[in-house]
Amino acid sequence: MNWTDSITGYLEHLKFERGLSDNTISAYKRDLNQLANFSDQWPKNVNAKQISAYLQHLHSIGYSPRSQGRVLSAMRGFFSWMIDEEHLTEHPVVLFENPKTGRKLPVVLSVQEVVRLLDAIPMNEDFATRDRAIIELLYACGLRVSEACTLKRSLLRLEEGYIIVTGKGNKQRLVPIHKEAIKHLELYLEYERPHQKCQPKHSDTVFLSNRGASLSRQSIFLKIKRFAVAAGIKKDISPHTMRHSFATHLMERGADLRIVQQLLGHESITTTEIYTHISAQQLSDKIADFHPLNHL
Repeated sequence: MNWTDSITGYLEHLKFERGLSDNTISAYKRDLNQLANFSDQWPKNVNAKQISAYLQHLHSIGYSPRSQGRVLSAMRGFFSWMIDEEHLTEHPVVLFENPKTGRKLPVVLSVQEVVRLLDAIPMNEDFATRDRAIIELLYACGLRVSEACTLKRSLLRLEEGYIIVTGKGNKQRLVPIHKEAIKHLELYLEYERPHQKCQPKHSDTVFLSNRGASLSRQSIFLKIKRFAVAAGIKKDISPHTMRHSFATHLMERGADLRIVQQLLGHESITTTEIYTHISAQQLSDKIADFHPLNHL
């Protein structure tokens, strides 16, 4: 098989058997066509030496380690399919590992910037109590924005000082909630939410949109962007910045990495280790003592 037929067959496999998105398939097509243009061999004759030469070529023209890893992934899948289809007997990419990319440090707000962001919420606007409660909760509990959108009233344990959060894979975890966040959440639930429209299927949803459904992630994203501008914060932030800031501030104040892992709902502690870039100060070992709002 020539390159055109081989690539076409592989892309059809990705679309109709693997069900990958059009964007992913387009990226694979682009990467494999570039390999085809570089190679002077038919696909079945490509060997590890030629793959190495191609990777050196990508490096020479400025491909980042992350981009090289993406190309390797495309080639790895393509040649595995060639073997499965019995067009090839030896895998030319199997010995190549993705280059180390390093992890990009997340954007983090200082405690003072968090306070400025919260204070920038115009409390005379409609739904301001709701918006304040959401951002307080994102920071106080380190929630993913999707977790805030799907939070249930039946899973709030405000008198006991915690909430039950449903995270990735529908896994639930207990998360302590700071008293300041409790105050704003109770204000919303008591004085604002009862006057909002509520679609029957969202009766248990904590945060409602003006149409009575659950708030969208995009809506919260736009709100945080607007409040950041009003607060004079120049950093490029999103709802996830509140989660990053929560975790970083806990680590800065001496919280144990395992505790932060549990609070964030990370499956692996290696995901949490990104926050150890902040030098820790040794404080109390109780979670309430770690929280930055207790030190304002």
